[in-house]
Amino acid sequence: METHFLDTDGASIAYDVSGEGRPLMMIGQPMDASGFTALRAQFPDRKVITYDPRGLGRSTRSDGRTDNTPQTQAADVHAVIEAVGGPVDLFASSGGAVTALELVAAYPDDVVTLVAHEPPIIDVLPDAAAARRARDAFMDVYQAKGGGAGMAAFIQMSSWAGEYTDEYFALPAPDPAQFGMPSEDDGRRDDPLLGTSSLAITDYEVRVDALAAAPTRVVIAVGEETGDTFTARTAIHTARLLGQEAVVFPSHHGGFLGGEFGYAGKPEEFAVKLREVLG
Repeated sequence: METHFLDTDGASIAYDVSGEGRPLMMIGQPMDASGFTALRAQFPDRKVITYDPRGLGRSTRSDGRTDNTPQTQAADVHAVIEAVGGPVDLFASSGGAVTALELVAAYPDDVVTLVAHEPPIIDVLPDAAAARRARDAFMDVYQAKGGGAGMAAFIQMSSWAGEYTDEYFALPAPDPAQFGMPSEDDGRRDDPLLGTSSLAITDYEVRVDALAAAPTRVVIAVGEETGDTFTARTAIHTARLLGQEAVVFPSHHGGFLGGEFGYAGKPEEFAVKLREVLG
């Protein structure tokens, strides 16, 4: 695997390339390239490209900003695709799936097939206002009490099944200890998942007409174990917005992960399904 650094507008983007063959890029947000180690290993016959979004992992930024927007990240991914000699097939996870939808809308010749796995887009939901309230609530907990409390509140929000009802908002704040996290506040407020820097991702408006006009085949994917929780519902409703049904993949929101992050999925089974969908 070779690591490269590419200067884009206001950032130095780290990306990795391994193998030969038909290009397959894998992206996430806030996950960097390290999250795709297990999935990459399942594609020795492909030229696999991963990258660290600006300001995360090995990628630095000099634009004086801290926000993560799909438009800026799509421009960075476009630059990487140009550098490696695209077009590519693209597997995109979570916030990376939102970036990928913007990429296809803005740069329609970059991607042959996009598999967008569980994009967390609030406004596709029938209970969008309540979902945004639930998101803002865990961010408020993070700002008030720090990382442990914020992550516990995030887990409570992201694991709730179904629409966000009065019953959900009546729940007591969860104890971080029940999730094995510290209760002490370390003083940091720069977490890209819990802080406000990634609001543009969950508030993204899908560019339906641009996606329809693009030559890219867009597939929205959902994990079979994600159930009726937030990212399963956003995937299903994003697919419906695009006139399709979400394709079911093995495992959960991180179904492609190995055990290195303590949230192991089923990367071998996941890769089999990804090959089938990519064709």
